Amino acid sequence: MGAALYGQAIDQVVPVSSTRVAEMSKLLENIHRAVNIGLVNEVKIIADRMGIGMHEVIQAAATKPFGFVPYHPGPGLGGHCIPIDPFYLAWKAREYGVNARFIELAGEINRAMPDWVVSKIITALNDRRKAARGSRILILGVAYKKNVDDVPESPAAAIMELLRAKGALLSYSDPHVARFPKMREHHFDMISSPLTATSLAAQDCVVLVTDQDDFDFDFIAAHSRLIVDTRGRYPANHPNVVKA
Repeated sequence: MGAALYGQAIDQVVPVSSTRVAEMSKLLENIHRAVNIGLVNEVKIIADRMGIGMHEVIQAAATKPFGFVPYHPGPGLGGHCIPIDPFYLAWKAREYGVNARFIELAGEINRAMPDWVVSKIITALNDRRKAARGSRILILGVAYKKNVDDVPESPAAAIMELLRAKGALLSYSDPHVARFPKMREHHFDMISSPLTATSLAAQDCVVLVTDQDDFDFDFIAAHSRLIVDTRGRYPANHPNVVKA
C-alpha cells in the first residue's frame, strides 16, 4: 500500500521487508556521511598543522576512478539527519549491549569543529595585533547548508555563541535568512546585513561559514581585510585569507 501511494508521486520507490529495515537504511545513510565527514575533518586538522591544503588533497584523491568518495571538511554539521539521527541508533544500541564507537567518535570530532574555527579566527586576529574582544566579525552564511534558509543545528550558531562569549561584535549576512530565527539553544536578535564595500571594509574579520551561491566571492575578497574561509572557496595562497 505504501509503494502504491508513493509511486504516484515519486520516480523510484524502493520497497523493503519492514519499517525497521527502512528506518535502519535511513540511519545507515546518515551515519555513512557523519563518519566520513568526521574523518575528513580530522584529516583537515592534521593537514593544517603540516601546512598542506586539504581541499587540494581531496581534489587529487578524487581522481582515483574507484574506491574513493570525496567528502569535504567544514565548520561543523547542521540540520537534523547527520548531527542528531545517528545518535538515536547509538542510544538504542546500548539496549543490545553494543557500544557504537564509530558513531560516537565521528560526533565528537564534528561537534568540535566550531571550536576549531574560532581558534583559527582568534589566531588570525592575534597575528594582526587584534583581540577577539571588541573586534567586528561578520559571519557569511548562517543556514546549515548552502542555498537553503534552514538554520537548525547550524554550526554558524555555535561559532557565533563562542565568539560572542569572547566579546566579539557580531553581525551576519545570508541572502536566504533575512532574520536570525530563535533556535533551540541559540538566540541572536539580528537581521541580515547587506554586503557593500563599506560594510566589508569596516569588519576586522569576515568568516565564511556557509558558501551561498548568491555571494559574490570576488567582491567579498576585494573589500575584506581578513577572511577566514571554512569552505575552501579561496585558493590557499589568496592574500588576506586564512583557511579553517
